[in-house]
Amino acid sequence: MSHDPKGVIERLEAKFVGLTERTPSQDQPTFYVPRQDALVVLEYLKNDEGFSLLLDVAGVDYFPAHPRFEVVYHLFHPLAVIRLRVKVRVGEGEAVPSVVGLWPGANWPEREAYDLLGIVFDGHPQLTRIYLPDDWEGHPLRKDYPTTGRRSD
Repeated sequence: MSHDPKGVIERLEAKFVGLTERTPSQDQPTFYVPRQDALVVLEYLKNDEGFSLLLDVAGVDYFPAHPRFEVVYHLFHPLAVIRLRVKVRVGEGEAVPSVVGLWPGANWPEREAYDLLGIVFDGHPQLTRIYLPDDWEGHPLRKDYPTTGRRSD
């Protein structure tokens, strides 16, 4: 698979001048977009460039770095057979826009990132815990979460 057979990255950088930051990657084109512009860039990639399939949304904790988190979107263009990785840096206490309106399949992984890392997704239709009980304190995939856990019941 070619990294960019259709010039997607060049068109993206031309359309969103100064908003995208390409980063080295071994397996697929990868770039960062600012949190506040993530939705418009992802919407462009889906509607104008044909990345109709969202493979995954994942949260990553880089504690003690600032901003602390990244939300990583893995996109796929089924006709051109192109994969693309979009990363958004998110500080603690900040929110990233939900992409459930673009890709309904983002519902579960956004809730997972919220439940396990505490990343908030603005506009999510049901941003509640998905694995842990509602009264659970903390987010167990954070790097500063106590290794012995918080509950004994």
